[in-house]
Amino acid sequence: MKLTDLRDNPGATKERMRVGRGIGSGKGKTAGRGVKGQKARAGVAVKGFEGGQMPLHRRLPKRGFSNAVFARDLNEVNLGRVQEAIDAGKLAAGTVVTIDSLVAAGVCSKPRDGVKILGVGELKAKLAFEVFGASKSAVDAIEKAGGSVKILSAPSQA
Repeated sequence: MKLTDLRDNPGATKERMRVGRGIGSGKGKTAGRGVKGQKARAGVAVKGFEGGQMPLHRRLPKRGFSNAVFARDLNEVNLGRVQEAIDAGKLAAGTVVTIDSLVAAGVCSKPRDGVKILGVGELKAKLAFEVFGASKSAVDAIEKAGGSVKILSAPSQA
């Protein structure tokens, strides 16, 4: 095989349509843009425009509330995932589990604003958790396994 023999698969490429090159081409005169007007010109963006009438997105009332300033970006970790890390030898049983130890064990990819423990899965090891939050079912499961949960205060906002 030579470099000159290389070809695309049949139908893989499509010829460019040359518009505005005479009536015989089928795409002459208006070049497929219809007739005159704003949309026949170049550089037109009329997404929400309604001909001067107040657009729908401005007629409707504003609703809702964004708490983006105080919202916390937490890692959510299930108990089953923590148990997998213990079984794999990445977390030692009987130790204090913090966000740093979870990141080191590969349970969380990055610290973010903290961690919240959720109750999906089964925990067999006795662990002491120091986390930003924990669900009721997670706290019950941890205490049933003989561990404890300490809820930390909110990390300071920079």
